[in-house]
Amino acid sequence: MYETHTAVVGTVITNPVKRPTNSGDEVLSFRMASNVRRWDQATGEWTDGGTLYLTVTCWRRLVAGVGASIMRGDPVLAYGQLRTNEYTTRDGVERADLEMRASAVGPDLARCIARLDRGPRGAQPTPDAARPGADGAGAGVDDGEPGAEPGTDPEPGEGSTVELEEVARAS
Repeated sequence: MYETHTAVVGTVITNPVKRPTNSGDEVLSFRMASNVRRWDQATGEWTDGGTLYLTVTCWRRLVAGVGASIMRGDPVLAYGQLRTNEYTTRDGVERADLEMRASAVGPDLARCIARLDRGPRGAQPTPDAARPGADGAGAGVDDGEPGAEPGTDPEPGEGSTVELEEVARAS
């Protein structure tokens, strides 16, 4: 097995899907895209380059954290082992798919603001149903805690969840 570790910055393009394995463990996977943009000095404009698509798989403790925090459209950083899966389709066409077995996944703080759950050590992340925007409302934007004054953060250990808020790009 080759061990090419890399970090990829991009956007989640599918909602994460959790599924059990034959051994009883859980694996969570999602697709992400990483786009290249370059400043063209000749035209004075940004130009889009190619897009890298890859499947990110998460195992063990990463399953719960990513499942409770990340959803389609979120800007993320993913770090892990890259590998290619070569296979033949039903039509006999040979294909290859790029996959990352992630050891870390997190929000891209250049493109969003995240508030972290700093609950007691060993505590499990908040389930998907309690995640802001899980029902489509709010789309992960922090509307504040009920009863909390605007601009205040909950005390550590009060069970706040990871919340993402898009940051406007100045391009």
